[in-house]
Amino acid sequence: MTSPYRIYGSEMSPYSVKVRSWFRFKGVSHQWEPRNGTNEEAYRQVARLPIVPTVVTPEGEGLQDSTPIIEALDILFPEPSIHPQPAMLGFLSALLEEFGDEWGNKLMFHHRWHAPVDQQASAQTLAWLSLPGGSHEEIGQRAAFILQRMSGRGHFVGSSPATAPLITRYYLELLDLLEPHLSKRRYLFGDRPSFGDLGLASQLYEASVDPSCGAMMRARAPAVLDWCHRMMEPRIDGPFEAWETLSPTLTPIIAYVGRYFLPWTTANARALAAGEAEFTVNLGGDDYVQGPQKYHARSLAVLKARYAALAEDADLTALLEETGCGAWLSSD
Repeated sequence: MTSPYRIYGSEMSPYSVKVRSWFRFKGVSHQWEPRNGTNEEAYRQVARLPIVPTVVTPEGEGLQDSTPIIEALDILFPEPSIHPQPAMLGFLSALLEEFGDEWGNKLMFHHRWHAPVDQQASAQTLAWLSLPGGSHEEIGQRAAFILQRMSGRGHFVGSSPATAPLITRYYLELLDLLEPHLSKRRYLFGDRPSFGDLGLASQLYEASVDPSCGAMMRARAPAVLDWCHRMMEPRIDGPFEAWETLSPTLTPIIAYVGRYFLPWTTANARALAAGEAEFTVNLGGDDYVQGPQKYHARSLAVLKARYAALAEDADLTALLEETGCGAWLSSD
């Protein structure tokens, strides 16, 4: 019998639960391996970088980085498809996957490590996960170590006292746009999950289990909360929808992407190319300041290449122009 895939991951890692959701939806045999001290040696044998998720194939090859993992395995297991058709919807799904991975992570990570209540809850949870069977004293010591290490890493996602109120505003605005859309359907593109659902729901799922973001979501966006948890065990409950029925509530979400995410990730890429230590970008009328992040520039280039391949799609071009996305996706 062929050995199943193994997923080294963490319940507190959005990228880990994203990959696990793909495996569950596809029905691909796999074993979930929470990364902790009990399996560190086996993990190190297959991981090039000390990150999760790390997927080990039946042949013993280690795969890392959630989007490349899914894209590589989706070729081997194309059905059921996570890519809505026609090509216009497939591109929008890929855009929302990228948006979730990068912008959604900013919203989640900032709130997880900004306020003391979230810092302490997250550190305690991570300590329990990393030391299964540990004593209360050991858990307390590990939680203190995690809190000290992680509470100083907000700069990686642009979190600072100056940007904190802006990031909370971005989070609430996104919830307010997603709520009417997901009140009418089970997933972003209809009644079956897509690539875009995997990227965005995993970040918002992690936000939903944290004190501050979870409280805001429960009070403000119950349909979004249901969707986040539904995506932990995604399934087909119907077809993908046509653009005509998606458009009224999905267009404002795409416009949000054009208003915040695309100008931000473009400014980030330009700052990296110029060797700048910090960049400022106007988002929705407010100046947002942070240091550049390397990964975003690479993924933006991939997204632009996807769009370039669909340059003849008049409906897609018109939508992206309408929502303020077009100029960012076609610019150098």
